[in-house]
Amino acid sequence: MTRFVIVPQWQGSPSARGMLLIDGANTIAGDLPRAASTLVEVPLEAGETLETGVLRASALQRIRTLIAEALTASTEPAVVVGGDCGVAVPAIEHAHAKHPSLAVVWCDAHGDLHVPETSPSGAYGGMALRAVLGEGEQTLRDGAIDAARVVLVGARDLDDAEEAFLETSAIRCVFAEDLASVDALADAVAATGAQAVYVHIDLDVLDPAEIGGVNMAAPFGARTAELSAAIKRLRERMPLAGASIAGFAPATAASAVDDMGAILRLIGSVA
Repeated sequence: MTRFVIVPQWQGSPSARGMLLIDGANTIAGDLPRAASTLVEVPLEAGETLETGVLRASALQRIRTLIAEALTASTEPAVVVGGDCGVAVPAIEHAHAKHPSLAVVWCDAHGDLHVPETSPSGAYGGMALRAVLGEGEQTLRDGAIDAARVVLVGARDLDDAEEAFLETSAIRCVFAEDLASVDALADAVAATGAQAVYVHIDLDVLDPAEIGGVNMAAPFGARTAELSAAIKRLRERMPLAGASIAGFAPATAASAVDDMGAILRLIGSVA
C-alpha cells in the first residue's frame, strides 16, 4: 500500500490566500486511506525571515525537519501531500539520497526558479525548484539535483528572471500541448539517463477548466487525462522513487468537492 505524508504547509506560498492550502491538504487527506497516512503537525505561526530573504524562513526550517523525520520513518516511497511546493524539496532530497541518478519531473504552471535575490515576493514556493538544484537559501536545501536531470512540465507563467535562467540551464521543458503524445514525458526523462524518477505536481499545472481550487491559475494548462496518462507511461519505463502533490487551495468546501475527481486521478497516477 502506498503511504502518504500530509503536510498542510502554507508558509511558502506567495498568495494572500495561502492559508487555504491548509484546507486543501486536509481535504485531500480525507479521501486517502487513514491507515496509510501520516499527518505532519505544521506550526500555524508565520515565522520570521531571519535575514535569509525568504519569508517565514524559521517556520519553513522547522517543517523541513518534520518532513524529513516522517519520510525516514519507513523505507517505502511516499506521496507527500501539501501545502505549497516547498514540501517537495526535502522529499526530493530524501529520494535522491537513495537514488543518486534520480531525475525530477516538476509539473507546474510556474518555474519556481527564483532565489532570494530575484524573487518579487520572497516566498519560498517560488524558489522551490531552484532549491532542488542546490541554489538559494542554504538552510532550506541540502544537496543538489543536476539540472540536466530535471524536466519542467507545463510551465507557462514565468517571470523574466526565471526565463533568463532557463535560457542557460540544462533543464528540459515539456509543454502542456506536448502531453497529447503519451510518450513525450517518458522520452524526456529517459534522455536524462536517470535510473529512477521523482514526480512533483503543483495542481496549477492543470488548465483552469480542469480545476478551480488553485491560487495562481494560468490559462492553456495541461489536461488531467493527458498528464495522468503521461505519468503512468513514465512509470512503466522507470521506477518511481517518490512523489508530491501541492497547491490545492479550495475557496469553499463545495468547490473542493468539484475538484477532487481530477486530484484523485493524479494521485492515482503516482500512488
